[in-house]
Amino acid sequence: MADPTPVDDAADPRLAEYAGLNDPAGRRRTEARGGFFIVEGALAIERLLALGTWPVRSVLVTPKMAARLPTHGLEAPVYVAAPEVLEQVVGFDLHRGAVASVTRPPPRDPAELVAGTRLVAVLEGVNDHENLGALFRNAAAFGVEAMLLDPTTADPLYRRSVRVSMGHVLAVPFARLPSLPDGLAVLRAAGLTTVALTPAGPVPLRSLDPAELGPAAVLLGAEGPGLSPAVLDAADCRVHIPMQPGVDSLNVATAAAIAWHHLG
Repeated sequence: MADPTPVDDAADPRLAEYAGLNDPAGRRRTEARGGFFIVEGALAIERLLALGTWPVRSVLVTPKMAARLPTHGLEAPVYVAAPEVLEQVVGFDLHRGAVASVTRPPPRDPAELVAGTRLVAVLEGVNDHENLGALFRNAAAFGVEAMLLDPTTADPLYRRSVRVSMGHVLAVPFARLPSLPDGLAVLRAAGLTTVALTPAGPVPLRSLDPAELGPAAVLLGAEGPGLSPAVLDAADCRVHIPMQPGVDSLNVATAAAIAWHHLG
């Protein structure tokens, strides 16, 4: 590869894919048109490079991060700019000092993704990017083999989700389902038992024997509304996590981690 390239002009067209990262709506349009997404932060970029399976388009770093990140051998260009230049490009103080542009993959077939799996997650209406990133990080930690997202769940490749996941969203396979509850047919066809996690579930999570349950898909809803009544009705079983009096629910990523640890 060529040596890292110094850039001292925020208007340099080679940095156009990083412009205006502080404009979420604009970024969604720009990235959709360009077919790419942004990875932010040294830890996430290190994971991206270590995986070696994602087509990196370019990397933009401060001199300090250029010395840290293992970009030697990377075919994509590496641009090095002072922190004040990065701030002008992205629209805020990028104190993490590193971003990468990556080609967005084509959608995956959910039926192919879940074939032969033993532990899967299904997300309905999870539209908080930080919660979504935390879910992917926990999924990687507890051996979730696939994440299936309903049409109303946010984009896991949005910059904040990737950063909060510490890059694990790049390692856990995911696909979009059709609207729920009809999309659950994909899981049943794959032989997965659907387990809805809800505070009102009649069955305590700890009463489920993973060996008896067999391959399972844990259904999770957004904080607040939770799973829709239609999805709860369609699930094979509804379970809750017993808690002390006065605490009615957990953060969705925390609840998911407990369920995945028990069922994994």
